[in-house]
Amino acid sequence: MSTPRTLLGILTPSSNTSLEPLTSALCAAAPGVSAHFARFPVTEISLKPLALGQFDDEKILAAARLLADAKVQCIGWSGTSSGWLGLEADRILCRRIEDATGIPATTSTLALKEIMEKTGRTTLGLVTPYLDDVQAKILSNFASEGMQCIAERHLGICVNFDFSEVSEAQLSEMVAAVAAAKPEAITTFCTNLKAAHLAQAWEAAHGIAIYDTVSTVVWKMLRMQGYDTTQIKGWGRLFTEVQ
Repeated sequence: MSTPRTLLGILTPSSNTSLEPLTSALCAAAPGVSAHFARFPVTEISLKPLALGQFDDEKILAAARLLADAKVQCIGWSGTSSGWLGLEADRILCRRIEDATGIPATTSTLALKEIMEKTGRTTLGLVTPYLDDVQAKILSNFASEGMQCIAERHLGICVNFDFSEVSEAQLSEMVAAVAAAKPEAITTFCTNLKAAHLAQAWEAAHGIAIYDTVSTVVWKMLRMQGYDTTQIKGWGRLFTEVQ
């Protein structure tokens, strides 16, 4: 008999170069878990119609169907588009993925909301690379979902590839800036930021839980499979504390 495997299917923006290595490194800390990726076109994050159209469900469903060929046990959208589109967009997408593939689905943003609810936290520090108007949409949508952002930093970038070029030092400065407001949690909200692996160090520095969106979707997918996430060490309090 072969050893049971946990196969995670990850939907990935085409221009993203951060989430795949980070997700694979995270899964390497989880015995028996592997991540498998399917891309769909995303190059710009803005509120322009063409940029919003990148997140048309049909394009995402085509990628999800390819993941189904690999017999993954769960499909996760490792992306933050519902931050500006509204979380209902992700809820609809998950239902459509499940209808199309028969495989349960979740997203980075829906997982973040669940984590906040499970931990009883309502205030957030928000760190993103996005434009002013995109950031404003996120703040508004989060507030409507019971997540109040009391501090935020953003970089005003719209080219998706460029998010991956943001340095660890700059991210650390942004996290420190929002930590000064003492939110109950901080989210690094963009899956093309090289941030997930820094969560534990930031938590030690600031005493505040860090919920990176590369990590939140993996956490939720593992929980959906009944996986004991507390055995994952080195990736922050999300895995050791939230069940």
